[in-house]
Amino acid sequence: MSKTLRASDLAQFTGSQTWRRHPLNPNITYTDGAHHVARAGEAYWLLDAIVAHQLDPKVAAHEFQVWKLVVAANRSAVLTCEDGDHHLVAKQEIGFTDFPLAEIILWFQNQVIFLPSEY
Repeated sequence: MSKTLRASDLAQFTGSQTWRRHPLNPNITYTDGAHHVARAGEAYWLLDAIVAHQLDPKVAAHEFQVWKLVVAANRSAVLTCEDGDHHLVAKQEIGFTDFPLAEIILWFQNQVIFLPSEY
């Protein structure tokens, strides 16, 4: 399957009809938009990373989280978590990714991962 994720597709997600439970932590769900990112971008690993970071009490203490993945030209990436007021909470270096977009932002609030447009 080739990656079919395009940034222009993300604007269509303005709410969610379905919330899927994450297999690593069934208390955490994700929306249609986050599912589209994972499916079309072959990036379930990105949802897994956000969920795994919730095991860190420093991260979990923040009720609202802004997760940003930035992919460099050499295909390395950095995944960061901010608290919503631009304060860095967590940072993960990724040696290689084939994620198709140069950048994506996901939000995490009330145990739900979602696109900002779905707020």
